[in-house]
Parts: sequence; structure tokens; C-alpha cells
Amino acid sequence: MSLATGPVTLATADLGTLLQLLPVQRAGAALLLAAIGLPVVGVVIVGLDIMPVRFAMMHVALLGIAVGLLTGLDPVLCALVACALAGAGVAPLARTPDGLSGAMGLLMSLAIAAALLLLAVSGVNASGAFSLLWGSILSVGTPDLVVLAVLAAVVPALFVRKRREIGLLLYDRELAQCSGVPVRALTAALLVLVAIAVAGAIKLTGALLVDALTLLPALAARRLGSSLTSITLWAIGIGLTVNLTGFLLALWLDWPPGPVLVLTAGAVVLAVHFTSERRTSPWRAPASASLPSSH
Repeated sequence: MSLATGPVTLATADLGTLLQLLPVQRAGAALLLAAIGLPVVGVVIVGLDIMPVRFAMMHVALLGIAVGLLTGLDPVLCALVACALAGAGVAPLARTPDGLSGAMGLLMSLAIAAALLLLAVSGVNASGAFSLLWGSILSVGTPDLVVLAVLAAVVPALFVRKRREIGLLLYDRELAQCSGVPVRALTAALLVLVAIAVAGAIKLTGALLVDALTLLPALAARRLGSSLTSITLWAIGIGLTVNLTGFLLALWLDWPPGPVLVLTAGAVVLAVHFTSERRTSPWRAPASASLPSSH
């Protein structure tokens, strides 16, 4: 019996030692903060049907990091600013939900071309820029925690304060406009939040795996909630569970946290898909349908 439990006991002891390290504690705090704001951003991405936004902002972040490496400024800060400006910039192009996807596709192409050209012409070592594709969760610093803390406070607060307007916008854009909702301004604000959130999450999981913190919890939440409020709460709860479980599991097994987080979130989405009753949010329903409750 002792031979069977020995490795488990050793792994548990190693996990306890790891949790005492400052970089691990910062990474855990970053994931907990991310679980509050980023899944709510995922609800926006799903509701507005702008799946390409993640890929577009990954490329914009790469451009921002390239600018930071060239100028000597903080690359992560440059990435955040670039994504925020890009989110605001595409908002005027988003006349319709379909227009959002088109604008993001255009932005993605232009951003990656500009980033590659800038890196090639300047002679800057591209390894620092492309490292964002894989993430570096244990290198999270105080500025990263500040960004995630602001998102954790601002995003839920915006949903609480503008719950009716956001609910109408995600339900039907034309109905929201006819109801007096400032559609363009609200869309622009949401796009900026989405852009900053994606940029803020890149360092945790890498650009290729950012869906684990944003989109996957929202996809699971849509099957469990029946209103914007309940879907948002489910998304946060799932995000907290996935981030905590995935991070501890990665530490215990000594595996890369990013892929483990994605697989954990994916397992939750699949479990919800096969065990819960289908409750599709009626945000994309025709305007003639009855408006779902946002309470």
C-alpha cells in the first residue's frame, strides 16, 4: 500500500511547495482575476457572434509587441493599447453583426502583415514577439495583475449597470436601436473591452489558447442559463472552476498550464453538452419574438 500511495504523497508535497513560490501565487491570482472578467467577455463574443475577434486581436497584439520591442517601451502595454485602439477602430465598420466579422477579418490581415513587415525591416529579434503565441503564466507581474483586476471590476460592473441595453443588443441589434439603445457607442465600448481582455489573457495561456479563458466558459454557460444574468453568472462560475482546477492539475502533473486549462475547459463544455438540457439563448431570435428576461 505504501508503494502505491508514495508517488501521490510526494506529488502532493511538491504541489504544496510550488504553491509557496511567489511566481506561482501571482499566476494563481491572475487566473482567479481572469475568471471573473474574461468569461463575461466570452458572453459578449458569443452574443455578438464575433468569433474572429480572438484571432484578430492576437494579430494586433503581435503588432503592438513588435512596436514595443522596436521602441523600447513595455511590449505588453503596447499590445494592450494597440488592441484597445483596434477595437474602437473597427466599431464604425460594424453596421451589422455580419459586418463585425468582416471588419475583424480585415483587421487580422492588416495587423499580421504590418507586424511581420515591421519585424523584418527593423531587424528586431522576433522571438520575443512570437513568444506570446505560447504564453508565460509564471512570468506574470504586477502590471499584468493590475490589468486583470481592472477587467475583473469593470466588465461585471458594466454588465450590471447596462444589463438591459446589453441584453437588447445581444438579442437583436435593430430592436435595440429602435428601443433607444445607443447601439454604436455600446458596440464600440464592448469591442474595446473584448480587445483589451483578449490582450490581457494572452500572457496567461498564449494567443493560441486564449479561448480557455474567454469563449469556452461562455459556451458552457449558454446551455445552463436562460437569461443574460444567469448566463453571465454561470460563465464566471465555470471560469473560476476551470482556472483553479486546471492550474492545480498542471502544477501537480508538471505540465504546461495553457494546454491543461484548455483541456479542462473543453471537458466542462463537453460534459455540459451531454448532460444538460439544451437552453439556447434567444439573443439571435427574430425581433418579433418575445424579449427574454434579463433578470
